[in-house]
Amino acid sequence: MRSHVALSESACAIRANKFPSVTDPTNSRSRRVRKALSVVSGLLLTLTIVPTSLGQASDRPCPPASERTDEPAPACFTAKQELGRLPERPMFWHLAVYPTLAAAERAKGARSTVVESFGKIWLFTIADAGWRSVGGKRAAKIGPLPVQRNIDYEAVYMQSVFLPGTTAPLHTHSGPEAFYTLTGGTCLETPEGAQVGNGPGHVIIVAGGPPMLLMATGTEKRRGLVLILHNSLEPATTMVHDWKPKGFCKK
Repeated sequence: MRSHVALSESACAIRANKFPSVTDPTNSRSRRVRKALSVVSGLLLTLTIVPTSLGQASDRPCPPASERTDEPAPACFTAKQELGRLPERPMFWHLAVYPTLAAAERAKGARSTVVESFGKIWLFTIADAGWRSVGGKRAAKIGPLPVQRNIDYEAVYMQSVFLPGTTAPLHTHSGPEAFYTLTGGTCLETPEGAQVGNGPGHVIIVAGGPPMLLMATGTEKRRGLVLILHNSLEPATTMVHDWKPKGFCKK
Protein backbone atom coordinates (compact mmCIF):
# COMPACT_ATOMS: atom_id res chain seq x y z
CA MET A 1 0.00 0.00 0.00
CA ARG A 2 2.88 2.31 0.82
CA SER A 3 4.31 1.76 -2.66
CA HIS A 4 1.01 2.80 -4.25
CA VAL A 5 1.01 6.03 -2.24
CA ALA A 6 4.58 6.78 -3.22
CA LEU A 7 3.80 6.18 -6.88
CA SER A 8 0.84 8.57 -6.69
CA GLU A 9 2.98 11.27 -5.12
CA SER A 10 5.67 10.72 -7.74
CA ALA A 11 3.09 11.02 -10.50
CA CYS A 12 1.88 14.33 -9.02
CA ALA A 13 5.43 15.58 -8.92
CA ILE A 14 5.90 14.70 -12.58
CA ARG A 15 2.75 16.59 -13.57
CA ALA A 16 3.94 19.65 -11.62
CA ASN A 17 7.44 19.24 -13.04
CA LYS A 18 8.74 19.05 -9.47
CA PHE A 19 11.01 16.12 -8.72
CA PRO A 20 12.26 15.39 -5.19
CA SER A 21 15.98 15.40 -4.86
CA VAL A 22 17.23 11.84 -5.27
CA THR A 23 20.68 12.84 -4.09
CA ASP A 24 19.56 13.92 -0.64
CA PRO A 25 19.35 10.78 1.55
CA THR A 26 17.48 12.75 4.23
CA ASN A 27 14.60 13.58 1.90
CA SER A 28 11.75 11.28 3.04
CA ARG A 29 9.83 11.69 -0.22
CA SER A 30 12.97 10.71 -2.14
CA ARG A 31 13.28 7.55 -0.09
CA ARG A 32 9.65 6.65 -0.71
CA VAL A 33 10.00 7.23 -4.46
CA ARG A 34 13.19 5.14 -4.66
CA LYS A 35 11.52 2.34 -2.71
CA ALA A 36 8.45 2.41 -4.94
CA LEU A 37 10.54 2.36 -8.11
CA SER A 38 12.55 -0.55 -6.71
CA VAL A 39 9.35 -2.52 -6.07
CA VAL A 40 8.01 -1.82 -9.57
CA SER A 41 11.34 -2.75 -11.18
CA GLY A 42 11.41 -6.01 -9.26
CA LEU A 43 7.89 -6.90 -10.37
CA LEU A 44 8.66 -6.13 -13.99
CA LEU A 45 11.84 -8.20 -13.84
CA THR A 46 9.94 -11.11 -12.31
CA LEU A 47 7.30 -10.97 -15.04
CA THR A 48 9.99 -10.83 -17.68
CA ILE A 49 12.02 -13.83 -16.56
CA VAL A 50 9.16 -16.26 -15.77
CA PRO A 51 9.78 -19.12 -18.23
CA THR A 52 6.97 -20.03 -20.61
CA SER A 53 7.43 -23.67 -19.59
CA LEU A 54 5.46 -22.85 -16.45
CA GLY A 55 2.36 -22.24 -18.55
CA GLN A 56 -0.15 -24.85 -19.61
CA ALA A 57 1.11 -26.92 -22.50
CA SER A 58 -2.25 -26.91 -24.28
CA ASP A 59 -2.04 -23.10 -24.49
CA ARG A 60 1.60 -22.93 -25.60
CA PRO A 61 2.12 -23.07 -29.40
CA CYS A 62 5.06 -25.02 -30.77
CA PRO A 63 7.73 -23.18 -32.74
CA PRO A 64 7.49 -23.51 -36.53
CA ALA A 65 8.36 -27.03 -37.66
CA SER A 66 11.62 -25.84 -39.23
CA GLU A 67 12.78 -24.46 -35.86
CA ARG A 68 11.99 -27.47 -33.67
CA THR A 69 14.75 -29.75 -32.44
CA ASP A 70 14.86 -33.21 -30.94
CA GLU A 71 16.03 -31.82 -27.63
CA PRO A 72 13.83 -32.22 -24.55
CA ALA A 73 11.36 -29.34 -24.44
CA PRO A 74 8.08 -28.47 -22.76
CA ALA A 75 5.05 -29.93 -24.47
CA CYS A 76 3.36 -27.57 -26.92
CA PHE A 77 0.41 -27.64 -29.30
CA THR A 78 0.82 -28.08 -33.03
CA ALA A 79 -2.81 -27.47 -34.02
CA LYS A 80 -6.30 -26.81 -32.68
CA GLN A 81 -9.60 -27.55 -34.41
CA GLU A 82 -13.19 -26.82 -33.39
CA LEU A 83 -15.22 -29.99 -33.98
CA GLY A 84 -18.64 -29.15 -32.55
CA ARG A 85 -21.00 -32.01 -31.64
CA LEU A 86 -19.66 -35.44 -32.51
CA PRO A 87 -21.77 -38.22 -34.07
CA GLU A 88 -23.46 -40.50 -31.54
CA ARG A 89 -21.33 -43.53 -32.33
CA PRO A 90 -17.84 -44.65 -31.20
CA MET A 91 -15.21 -42.13 -32.27
CA PHE A 92 -11.52 -42.68 -32.90
CA TRP A 93 -8.34 -40.69 -33.46
CA HIS A 94 -6.94 -41.72 -36.86
CA LEU A 95 -3.28 -40.96 -37.63
CA ALA A 96 -1.82 -41.17 -41.15
CA VAL A 97 1.50 -40.02 -42.61
CA TYR A 98 1.78 -38.31 -46.00
CA PRO A 99 4.73 -37.53 -48.29
CA THR A 100 3.77 -33.87 -48.82
CA LEU A 101 1.61 -31.18 -47.28
CA ALA A 102 -0.39 -30.93 -50.49
CA ALA A 103 -1.21 -34.64 -50.45
CA ALA A 104 -2.33 -34.45 -46.83
CA GLU A 105 -4.49 -31.40 -47.51
CA ARG A 106 -6.24 -33.19 -50.37
CA ALA A 107 -7.12 -36.09 -48.08
CA LYS A 108 -8.67 -33.97 -45.32
CA GLY A 109 -12.14 -34.80 -44.07
CA ALA A 110 -14.60 -32.69 -42.10
CA ARG A 111 -12.77 -33.32 -38.81
CA SER A 112 -9.20 -33.59 -40.12
CA THR A 113 -6.14 -31.48 -39.40
CA VAL A 114 -2.74 -31.49 -41.12
CA VAL A 115 0.18 -31.31 -38.70
CA GLU A 116 3.97 -31.28 -39.12
CA SER A 117 5.59 -33.07 -36.20
CA PHE A 118 8.80 -35.03 -35.61
CA GLY A 119 9.91 -34.62 -39.19
CA LYS A 120 6.74 -36.06 -40.69
CA ILE A 121 3.51 -34.75 -42.20
CA TRP A 122 0.52 -36.13 -40.35
CA LEU A 123 -3.18 -36.16 -41.05
CA PHE A 124 -5.08 -36.32 -37.74
CA THR A 125 -8.78 -37.13 -38.01
CA ILE A 126 -11.55 -37.65 -35.47
CA ALA A 127 -14.02 -40.06 -37.04
CA ASP A 128 -15.78 -43.38 -36.61
CA ALA A 129 -14.01 -46.73 -36.81
CA GLY A 130 -14.59 -47.15 -40.55
CA TRP A 131 -12.89 -43.92 -41.66
CA ARG A 132 -9.96 -44.43 -44.04
CA SER A 133 -7.29 -41.99 -45.21
CA VAL A 134 -6.68 -41.65 -48.94
CA GLY A 135 -3.14 -41.75 -50.28
CA GLY A 136 -1.38 -41.79 -46.92
CA LYS A 137 0.24 -44.47 -44.78
CA ARG A 138 -1.95 -45.47 -41.89
CA ALA A 139 -0.11 -45.12 -38.55
CA ALA A 140 -2.75 -45.80 -35.91
CA LYS A 141 -6.43 -45.87 -34.98
CA ILE A 142 -6.84 -44.90 -31.34
CA GLY A 143 -10.05 -45.35 -29.42
CA PRO A 144 -12.87 -45.51 -28.88
CA LEU A 145 -12.52 -42.11 -27.23
CA PRO A 146 -14.64 -41.63 -24.08
CA VAL A 147 -16.67 -38.65 -25.30
CA GLN A 148 -20.11 -37.49 -24.16
CA ARG A 149 -23.25 -36.44 -25.98
CA ASN A 150 -24.46 -32.87 -26.33
CA ILE A 151 -21.00 -31.34 -25.91
CA ASP A 152 -19.15 -29.16 -28.39
CA TYR A 153 -15.58 -30.41 -28.60
CA GLU A 154 -12.26 -28.89 -29.61
CA ALA A 155 -9.27 -31.02 -30.60
CA VAL A 156 -5.87 -29.90 -29.34
CA TYR A 157 -2.92 -31.73 -30.89
CA MET A 158 0.44 -31.62 -29.14
CA GLN A 159 3.95 -33.00 -29.17
CA SER A 160 6.54 -33.48 -26.44
CA VAL A 161 10.11 -34.69 -25.94
CA PHE A 162 10.89 -35.93 -22.41
CA LEU A 163 14.02 -37.44 -20.92
CA PRO A 164 13.42 -40.56 -18.79
CA GLY A 165 12.16 -39.57 -15.38
CA THR A 166 10.65 -36.29 -16.55
CA THR A 167 7.13 -35.59 -15.30
CA ALA A 168 4.48 -33.14 -16.45
CA PRO A 169 2.83 -30.92 -13.80
CA LEU A 170 -0.24 -32.41 -12.12
CA HIS A 171 -3.30 -31.49 -14.16
CA THR A 172 -6.72 -32.47 -15.41
CA HIS A 173 -8.60 -32.10 -18.72
CA SER A 174 -12.22 -31.29 -19.58
CA GLY A 175 -12.35 -34.22 -21.98
CA PRO A 176 -10.41 -37.35 -22.93
CA GLU A 177 -6.69 -37.37 -23.66
CA ALA A 178 -4.91 -39.89 -25.88
CA PHE A 179 -1.16 -40.49 -26.14
CA TYR A 180 0.61 -42.02 -29.13
CA THR A 181 4.28 -42.57 -28.34
CA LEU A 182 6.93 -42.82 -31.03
CA THR A 183 9.86 -43.76 -28.77
CA GLY A 184 10.41 -44.36 -25.08
CA GLY A 185 8.12 -45.37 -22.25
CA THR A 186 5.09 -43.79 -20.59
CA CYS A 187 3.42 -44.08 -17.21
CA LEU A 188 0.17 -42.24 -16.50
CA GLU A 189 -1.13 -42.25 -12.93
CA THR A 190 -4.65 -41.19 -11.90
CA PRO A 191 -6.59 -41.88 -8.68
CA GLU A 192 -7.77 -45.12 -10.33
CA GLY A 193 -4.23 -46.47 -10.78
CA ALA A 194 -1.56 -46.37 -13.48
CA GLN A 195 -1.34 -47.17 -17.19
CA VAL A 196 2.06 -48.10 -18.57
CA GLY A 197 3.32 -48.43 -22.14
CA ASN A 198 6.72 -49.08 -23.69
CA GLY A 199 8.17 -48.88 -27.17
CA PRO A 200 7.11 -47.33 -30.48
CA GLY A 201 3.39 -47.03 -31.10
CA HIS A 202 2.08 -47.70 -27.61
CA VAL A 203 -1.18 -45.96 -26.77
CA ILE A 204 -2.69 -44.65 -23.54
CA ILE A 205 -6.20 -43.17 -23.23
CA VAL A 206 -7.63 -41.42 -20.19
CA ALA A 207 -11.12 -39.98 -19.73
CA GLY A 208 -11.61 -36.33 -18.91
CA GLY A 209 -11.98 -35.29 -15.29
CA PRO A 210 -9.51 -37.09 -13.01
CA PRO A 211 -6.17 -35.55 -12.02
CA MET A 212 -3.13 -37.16 -13.58
CA LEU A 213 0.63 -37.48 -13.50
CA LEU A 214 2.49 -38.22 -16.74
CA MET A 215 6.04 -39.59 -16.53
CA ALA A 216 8.57 -40.65 -19.16
CA THR A 217 9.92 -44.06 -18.14
CA GLY A 218 12.58 -46.49 -19.30
CA THR A 219 16.00 -45.52 -20.63
CA GLU A 220 15.15 -43.92 -23.98
CA LYS A 221 14.08 -40.36 -24.78
CA ARG A 222 10.29 -40.22 -24.97
CA ARG A 223 8.81 -38.63 -28.10
CA GLY A 224 5.05 -38.45 -28.18
CA LEU A 225 1.97 -37.12 -29.93
CA VAL A 226 -1.06 -36.12 -27.91
CA LEU A 227 -4.75 -35.43 -28.48
CA ILE A 228 -6.81 -33.53 -25.92
CA LEU A 229 -10.44 -33.68 -26.99
CA HIS A 230 -11.98 -31.20 -24.59
CA ASN A 231 -15.22 -29.38 -23.95
CA SER A 232 -14.85 -26.19 -25.99
CA LEU A 233 -16.69 -24.18 -23.30
CA GLU A 234 -14.09 -25.12 -20.67
CA PRO A 235 -10.29 -24.85 -20.49
CA ALA A 236 -8.49 -27.77 -22.08
CA THR A 237 -6.13 -28.06 -19.11
CA THR A 238 -6.39 -27.11 -15.46
CA MET A 239 -3.51 -27.37 -12.99
CA VAL A 240 -4.16 -29.50 -9.89
CA HIS A 241 -2.85 -28.71 -6.40
CA ASP A 242 -5.04 -30.84 -4.12
CA TRP A 243 -4.08 -34.36 -5.25
CA LYS A 244 -0.98 -36.35 -4.39
CA PRO A 245 0.02 -39.32 -6.60
CA LYS A 246 0.70 -42.60 -4.80
CA GLY A 247 3.94 -43.18 -6.67
CA PHE A 248 2.79 -45.94 -9.03
CA CYS A 249 5.00 -44.46 -11.76
CA LYS A 250 8.67 -45.27 -11.20
CA LYS A 251 11.59 -43.54 -12.91
